[in-house]
Amino acid sequence: MKTIIRDVLMVVVIAAVLIAGLQVTVQRIVVNGHSMNYTLHDGQQLLVNKIVYRFHEPERGDIIVLHPPPEVDKENFIKRIIGLPGEKVVIHDGRVFIHKEDGSVIELDEPYVTNQAIRSYQGEKIPEGEYFVMGDNRINSGDSRAGWTLPREDIVGKAWFSVWPSKYWGSVFNYDFHENEE
Repeated sequence: MKTIIRDVLMVVVIAAVLIAGLQVTVQRIVVNGHSMNYTLHDGQQLLVNKIVYRFHEPERGDIIVLHPPPEVDKENFIKRIIGLPGEKVVIHDGRVFIHKEDGSVIELDEPYVTNQAIRSYQGEKIPEGEYFVMGDNRINSGDSRAGWTLPREDIVGKAWFSVWPSKYWGSVFNYDFHENEE
């Protein structure tokens, strides 16, 4: 009898540790709205990696879940990182340019964008520890073009895997800009 109780307790403890570990590292979220069309869709369910940025800094092209500024909304947003700390984002004729700290300027190749930005945007230098984010559906996205940048501590995690509906099952498209910046 003692063996059975010990085995059951061991299974319960292991299950509790696994559940607690998953809650700390992964979160399920539901896409709410159309700001990331056509990369992500309203109602799509994703798994978010909440610990990835403990090992490296967020990168341009990452799709992230974030706490928006309090004056904007109370629900988490899903956006793509466009500008990094110390850079300046400029949008002209639907094209996005990054003015880097060293004085160089790059134009982003954004194959995931289907609706280009209608209005031009002349940004300020992004403060240290903050990021410039935009939705992929540029004509229908509340994002950093409204005058706010995202403090690092307001990043919940990186969108990692789509779990529902089944037709979207698979890895989330976090675009790697490194090849385009060199």
